[in-house]
Parts: sequence; structure tokens; C-alpha cells
Amino acid sequence: MPGDTNGFALARHVAERWPTIEIVIASGHVLPKAGEMPEKATFISKPFNKQMVHQHLRIMLPDNKLPEPLKRAV
Repeated sequence: MPGDTNGFALARHVAERWPTIEIVIASGHVLPKAGEMPEKATFISKPFNKQMVHQHLRIMLPDNKLPEPLKRAV
């Protein structure tokens, strides 16, 4: 991220401004420290595969909000 903003700061800003948005943060370089992530955000450490992403999205999103490809994904 350019400037002083990092991904955690961006996630906090989005969560404050648009509280209905579900947030997934992924990084292979840093781990979140206490209080760095918004309360409802999920963190995935790299490397990850599509099954891991699908699993997190299924947990975060109710069935009626899942996109069709995710509904069919294993």
C-alpha cells in the first residue's frame, strides 16, 4: 500500500465506513497484531489454496448471499 496506509488500516477504514462489507485479509509477510484488524475481519496467511478461501467465504456469507460459483464449489 502506498504511503502510511497498510492493509490493516485500509480494512479498519472500510469496516468503519461500510460495516456490512465482509473483509478477508491475506498476507504472507505479516501477521496481525492485537487490535490491528476490524472485529469481523478474517485473516488468511499465505500460501493458501482456493479451498481455504471458499471455506472462509462460506463461513462469512449466509447461503442466500453466496455467488453461484461459490455455491457449487467444493
